[in-house]
Amino acid sequence: MKRTLCHTVAAGGLVALLAGCGPSPDNRADPAPPENSAELEIANIAPAPEPTPEGKSIIRPETEPDAEPTPPPLEPIERTVQFPKGVALDDAAKAALDTLLAEPALQAGGPIRLSGHSDSKGSDADNLRSSRRRAEAVRDYLIAKGVAKDRITVIALGENRPVAPNANPDGSDDEAGRARNRRVDIAVALPEPQPSPTPEPTPAE
Repeated sequence: MKRTLCHTVAAGGLVALLAGCGPSPDNRADPAPPENSAELEIANIAPAPEPTPEGKSIIRPETEPDAEPTPPPLEPIERTVQFPKGVALDDAAKAALDTLLAEPALQAGGPIRLSGHSDSKGSDADNLRSSRRRAEAVRDYLIAKGVAKDRITVIALGENRPVAPNANPDGSDDEAGRARNRRVDIAVALPEPQPSPTPEPTPAE
């Protein structure tokens, strides 16, 4: 009886010793990470985004560069240069001509017509002469700035085409109206389109 009890105790000690030598729960190997997207979803892990062709971003689409804006079509120009006093260009008239010279339509090379005007004070011959001198003053300024002389036509109209009254209703001079009539009207036309060259006939073989 005593020997059987000793055998039982020894066997139990051996089992306990063997159990102590086994791997502990904390030292167990970690499970292999999931390999497919289904396993990732189960593990609440978002799959990494797949690479796109040519390394393009999948977050923002590639944008094309803006095309060059089309310039607006050229239009004929009409301008007026005022002569508050006399027949010489003042600073305001020169500034207006400088602005005109920068216009693409003028730089295109079309013909330019300068129509000179005067007020009604003085004789018809004097007014006609004054209107021509004003138009010639504008012409000379444009030529000095590089405009070809053969593009320009000068017309003297004297007092025949006023744009404002030269006199008040009581017959007195309307100085503001006279100043408006002393002017040069400028008309710049577009150049004539060049005809397309006629292709040469192909010689027959």
